[in-house]
Amino acid sequence: MSAEAASSKETTASTDLSELAGELSSGALVTDRDVIDSYSADKALFCPAGEALALVRAASVDDVVAVMRFATTQRIPVVTQGARTGLSGAANATDGAILLNVAKLNAILDIDKVNQTCRVQPGVINQDLKHALAEHGLSYPPDPGSVAISTIGGNVATNAGGMCCVKYGVTKDYVRGMTVVLADGTVTKLGRQTAKGVAGLDLAGLFVGSEGTLGVIVEITLGLKPLLTPPVTGVGIFPDTESAGHTVSEFMSSGAAPSMLELLDGASVAMINAYGDFGLPDGAGALLIVQSDAPGRSGVAELEAFEAVAKRQGADEVFFSEDPADSEMFVAARRAVSPAMEKYVSGIGGGELVDDVCVPRSRLGEFFARLDEIAAAHTVEVSTAGHAGDGNMHPSVLFDASDEASVAEAKETFAEIMQLGLDLGGTITGEHGVGYLKKDWLVRELDAGAQVLQSSIKAAVDPLGILNPGKMLG
Repeated sequence: MSAEAASSKETTASTDLSELAGELSSGALVTDRDVIDSYSADKALFCPAGEALALVRAASVDDVVAVMRFATTQRIPVVTQGARTGLSGAANATDGAILLNVAKLNAILDIDKVNQTCRVQPGVINQDLKHALAEHGLSYPPDPGSVAISTIGGNVATNAGGMCCVKYGVTKDYVRGMTVVLADGTVTKLGRQTAKGVAGLDLAGLFVGSEGTLGVIVEITLGLKPLLTPPVTGVGIFPDTESAGHTVSEFMSSGAAPSMLELLDGASVAMINAYGDFGLPDGAGALLIVQSDAPGRSGVAELEAFEAVAKRQGADEVFFSEDPADSEMFVAARRAVSPAMEKYVSGIGGGELVDDVCVPRSRLGEFFARLDEIAAAHTVEVSTAGHAGDGNMHPSVLFDASDEASVAEAKETFAEIMQLGLDLGGTITGEHGVGYLKKDWLVRELDAGAQVLQSSIKAAVDPLGILNPGKMLG
């Protein structure tokens, strides 16, 4: 054990929590070790989880304020959490930290039809918000694969995107303002309620994607859209991912504006077919699922243009449907990637490491060609799905987690995929965040000037370094 870890454990053992308990809602403070440990990690592999001092399940903003004031006074780290569905270890405990879970702050505070906005607390589940907005003829487009279980606060913390982002953008495009509790317990409002506003620096935008390293978000104002039109859906079947990647590049360069353009490689299709009956063709090298919600016959025309491009790039077959049931089935198939993969890896040793690289879509064909080379050079499996329309791919490395050699090879393969993303002018993470998993890679992506800026901002907002230490900015 390092001297730093030993010192942290001594602090954990000696800290008197009675003062904090007196400031919190009844039952908010948890000191039971088994319960604390059950909250100590998200879904990421290869990310250590330390021994936290306590868990606070905040029931109010006042609880959050009390935690941050106590933590500042006692120099105790704080790790903010929501549903803990993340894939980068950002919600993992550090030794001696207070785990501040805000999942109970889950109220939809206001829905404003005139201004097309809503105010929500961070614990609101994305899908629950969508259902509530639909009753008012409104929609919130960002839809990560974890839409049914991830929170708006978590989506803001990682700037999540999803399947509609090719046309409708990612989380940051909808965040207008927020209320944040800073490291010392100060409550401040950032951003705006209005559609436009440039009063000062965009501090709300700074907090989007900050992964709990700058403050605790306790309320968010989101811009909304009118309820989206039911789309027309098309499917292109390809012999390989490279031809599918070239199709995406050519189709999008034509000025097309699909509301969805998703890719499944052959391995993903096989796993989904083994998981459930979604009507996907067996034996495909890759699928592109494309949707258009353009008005009238314009949607059909857009898919006809997709068909022409796909056939020029070597598609085996292209078909499309205006039946809403077909659209729902193909979207359900795309969302089934995660549970289908989980079922598959349970039979090969349980190892699943999901990457999250994003490359310029003009280089998708090259990305897939080189990804195939990486996969062929290793004995672990690589299966890929993702948001092809904006170049954000999720190659998953599948391996035997009980075998040291397989684990080592999985890590090497994962690293090679991240380097490939950088080599092609992309980024190490499109929407999953840096967290602990990729923090050592962040310095490879950011130049020296950017590193200084990021460190300076962190030091200015969190001078004691108590907010999610050891994650993202290191």
